[in-house]
Amino acid sequence: MVLVVVFISLFLDHMLLSVVVPILPSYLYSAEQAEILSSENSSDSTVDLTSPHQSPLPSRNFTTAQNSSDSNCSEAGAELEGVNIKVGLLLASKSTVQLITNPFVGPLADRIGYHIPMCAGFCIITLATILFAISSSYILLLLARAVQGVGGSCLSVAGMAMLANMYRDEKERGRAMGISFTGLALGLIAGAPFGSVMYQFVGKMSPFLVLAAIAVLGGGLHALIFQPSHVQTQMEKGTPLLTLLRDPYILIAAGAICFTTLIIAVIETALPIWMLKTMCASKWQLGIVFLPDSISYLIASNIFGHLSQKHSGSWLCACVGMIVAGITTITFQFSQNIYHLLVLNAFIGFSVGSVDSSIMPLMGNLVDLRYRPVYGTVYAIADVAICIGFSIGPAVTGPIVALIGFPWLMTIVGAVNMVFAPLCIFLCRPSQQEGHLLISKGN
Repeated sequence: MVLVVVFISLFLDHMLLSVVVPILPSYLYSAEQAEILSSENSSDSTVDLTSPHQSPLPSRNFTTAQNSSDSNCSEAGAELEGVNIKVGLLLASKSTVQLITNPFVGPLADRIGYHIPMCAGFCIITLATILFAISSSYILLLLARAVQGVGGSCLSVAGMAMLANMYRDEKERGRAMGISFTGLALGLIAGAPFGSVMYQFVGKMSPFLVLAAIAVLGGGLHALIFQPSHVQTQMEKGTPLLTLLRDPYILIAAGAICFTTLIIAVIETALPIWMLKTMCASKWQLGIVFLPDSISYLIASNIFGHLSQKHSGSWLCACVGMIVAGITTITFQFSQNIYHLLVLNAFIGFSVGSVDSSIMPLMGNLVDLRYRPVYGTVYAIADVAICIGFSIGPAVTGPIVALIGFPWLMTIVGAVNMVFAPLCIFLCRPSQQEGHLLISKGN
């Protein structure tokens, strides 16, 4: 039941993370065009409402590559650059808040147990989905995204620590985390396509109301295993956060997670708008293009979560995965149509999935080998690494694309991953002597 609850928590958080990706560019562009039309109508009653510059619906200009001329795509280019920056800030806000929250949630979970943060996470995520559903302005969307960051921190840190605490054997831990990452991958699979289709055919509120129902379901299942009367008031004291942050092995592992996450964050932010400008993509295509990414992530997380632990090849899976991800990222700029993007996203998902499913169990193993077996803080560090990628990526994507263009952005991000990848070799045989010395000094 613990595995089921963690599965649902990761599914929920990442589905809410990705469901807004295809919605935001079109929704914000529509809102801006509606404001422009409203102001122009109030000042000039003779304004030509048939001009493509003034259409409040982006789908008027961006239907499909076959039905829209190249001029229609380029006409909105300048306006889309402004939307790009807004979308980036909105996507980054969740991870920024989660980045701030994680250092508090991790040590707190070590002290009071993992069930209370998990329960709080489900409640907060439910609130966030309702805020998304009713929000009608950019400020309210920012608030909903920030609330999601707090809930996501509780769910991710408590969930990973709960699994690491329950599955002490390295092979079993790798298998359990591989299964839990299936929930993460399914959330990413369902999020973008589900959001784009529901937004186009049902409306903006519909996908968020469905997610609110899933959050209530997850909280109800967690209530079956959560007994407040039996909650530990004091768990075994874990290793201090600063001690873990000084550990070179943990830093390398966190760096691998961070830089591969950066790829996903940059692609999610920049690709939809690049597709609108160069391929005249429709709303549903903006979500479907991420489907191979999520499916291949699902396959890789199950394969490498078991394989890397069975053959002690976590470092090799991570190293090769980062190199493949880097090469694939650089190749995005040469895509000519949506079919090229589908193939490249499949490679991205597979390579990033191999890194995540190899490194996450390894971080728990490093704590077992070098420190006390208490896992809240180390998985707070892992989640911080993810949040750094998801906050820096969207925040810098808009300005960099405006300054040097989409091709150079993808080249830089891909090259960073390829340069960092060889450092994973140091994770081959981590030493345990330093950890024992530190514990002795602490005692």
